[in-house]
Amino acid sequence: MAAILPPTPAIHRSYRLSTYHVPGLPVIRIGHRPRWQGCAPAGDIVLLSACNPGGRRRPDGWNRRMMAHLARALHGLPHALGEGRLGRWSEPLYGVRVGLARGLGLARRFRQNAVVVVHGNRPARLVYLA
Repeated sequence: MAAILPPTPAIHRSYRLSTYHVPGLPVIRIGHRPRWQGCAPAGDIVLLSACNPGGRRRPDGWNRRMMAHLARALHGLPHALGEGRLGRWSEPLYGVRVGLARGLGLARRFRQNAVVVVHGNRPARLVYLA
């Protein structure tokens, strides 16, 4: 099992420079306020993935299977498939309307290092699990 490790400066920089794209949401960037077209939705939106647990690269087929497991775990929760992108690199993720505590529980279950949290008009923030 891959351990959840504290972020290195390079990993932290990558998260902060990435853009996060989910249908129905404005483009999300860490530390920036979302530019909603109308009113900001109430509650938390957590962006999470099941790919590359512990920050260790996995084969594409493995990542697809883990994302399918995550999709099943999201049954009954409002969610949409999107991606995080930095240059030519991208990774699938889900934007999920869920409370932060439950979102962090899902991220731990899939051994992720961090999630992105969007809450109303507040700047998007990165929450590390380590």
